[in-house]
Amino acid sequence: MQAVEELNVHIMEKLNRDIENLASNIRGFIRSQVVSFKKKGVLLGVSGGIDSAVTLTLCVKELGNENVYGLLLPEKESAPSSKILGAEICESLGVSYEDIPISPILESLDIYEKKEKIIKRTCPEYDARIHKTSLILPDFLSQGLLNVPYIRLIKDGKTVAKYRLKASDYLELIGLQGVKQRSRMVIQYMYAEKMNYVVCGTTNKTELVLGQFVKYGDGGVDLEPLADCYKTQIYALGKFLDVNEEIMKRPPSADTWSHYTTDEEFYWRMPMHVIDQLLYSQEQHLPLEIIEKNTGLSRDHIEKAQRHLNKIKTNTGYIRASPLIYYLNK
Repeated sequence: MQAVEELNVHIMEKLNRDIENLASNIRGFIRSQVVSFKKKGVLLGVSGGIDSAVTLTLCVKELGNENVYGLLLPEKESAPSSKILGAEICESLGVSYEDIPISPILESLDIYEKKEKIIKRTCPEYDARIHKTSLILPDFLSQGLLNVPYIRLIKDGKTVAKYRLKASDYLELIGLQGVKQRSRMVIQYMYAEKMNYVVCGTTNKTELVLGQFVKYGDGGVDLEPLADCYKTQIYALGKFLDVNEEIMKRPPSADTWSHYTTDEEFYWRMPMHVIDQLLYSQEQHLPLEIIEKNTGLSRDHIEKAQRHLNKIKTNTGYIRASPLIYYLNK
């Protein structure tokens, strides 16, 4: 009887049950952390995405809009909708906010110019006047363990070419892109310290487990209210909190390429509901039969995916780790 009940586990139902209680617990966590830090309120970067929208809403519901401050931190490669949606949710919640473009910081460090040089030597026909670009990885479910990054050229909304990146160029691009998140965090702390506020993060559990954040960038915050919620649960929270439908429908993205590139295209390499179910199954040590039934994947695909996820977790361990400290023997 127990074996039959175990096989009837519905992972998505388990993830998304009791969302009202989850929201209440997160609100309590936010308040307790603000109190423990002895701060007046909360500041966060508002991107127009679901994570920041849910976090902002929970902060306002718990602390009041007078104790929450938002920063819009766009740059010239951000999607215009990011700024529009970010401003809209701040205004709908009555949250004071400022719009501070970070492009001048990036230009002073030649980030755009260095990025252009890599793209030009990788993509012979690249023309910044007509092409937008994105960084993508092959779909895992169709191409398996192949993990080769590509630059994609987009013209008039259509992909016109894809070029494989050299490992050295890929690493340099990742370093250049990380400056964007770190620049945003510099500004957030400048404002938070002036206001005596805590800096609130928006990283969710899917991102945290996979190391899908920038160390001392979007990961360099005082508290992370969503860090034990899978991405799927963030959308359930968004629905419960009545978050703007445009934000709810918007595919998740770091929004650091001139062409809007989703997390599924670059980082996850599979649909959100699949990767969350695989991660939850690992966490709960669920048998393959349950994973097959819930995801619709074959046993071979599941085993390969689990190895792939384990490799990512291992390779990104340093991102989650605190700085190593040398202690003198006394």
